[in-house]
Amino acid sequence: MITAAIPRPPVHGADDLPLLVRRARLQDARALHSLSLAFIRSGALRARSIDHYLAHAGEFILVTGRGRTPVRGCVALRDEGDGAAVLYNFCVARGSQGCGLGAALLRAAFAEARGRSMREVFTATTSGADLFRRYGFEPAGPGRAPAAWAGALDPARGSEVLARRL
Repeated sequence: MITAAIPRPPVHGADDLPLLVRRARLQDARALHSLSLAFIRSGALRARSIDHYLAHAGEFILVTGRGRTPVRGCVALRDEGDGAAVLYNFCVARGSQGCGLGAALLRAAFAEARGRSMREVFTATTSGADLFRRYGFEPAGPGRAPAAWAGALDPARGSEVLARRL
C-alpha cells in the first residue's frame, strides 16, 4: 500500500471501513478503463484504449474499498526523466467526489514521486485546476514541461499545463 508522507485521517467508504490507496496491478486494468470511460466521454480525459491500461497498469495509483468493491478513483504517475514526472488520467467516480479521494490520490502520488527522487510533477487539465492549485500546482511557463509530453497534448482541448515542485 502506498502511504502519504504526512499521516492523514483515513477516508472511509459507505461501509465505514477505510479505503485503500494502492498501486494498480495488471488485473485492475479493466476497472481503470471502465472508471475512465465516463470522463473520456465528457472530454475531461483523453481517449485511451484498454490496451493502454493493460500496458501501463504499473503507472496507476488507485483508491478502492475493502474486499471486492469497485475502483473509485485513479491517477497515473509517469517518470519523464531528469527528475520530472507527469500525472495523468486523474479521475474520481462521480458518486465518490468531494469525499477526499482525489486528495488521497494526490498525496500518494507526491509520496511516490519523492521516493523515486522526482523533483517536479506536471499535469494538464481542461478543468479542475482549482484542486491542483490547492495542492501547490502553478501554471508552468513555456518550455518548462517535459518536451515529449507537452508536445503530445492536443491544443484543441485547451489544456492548462501545471507544475508542482516537490
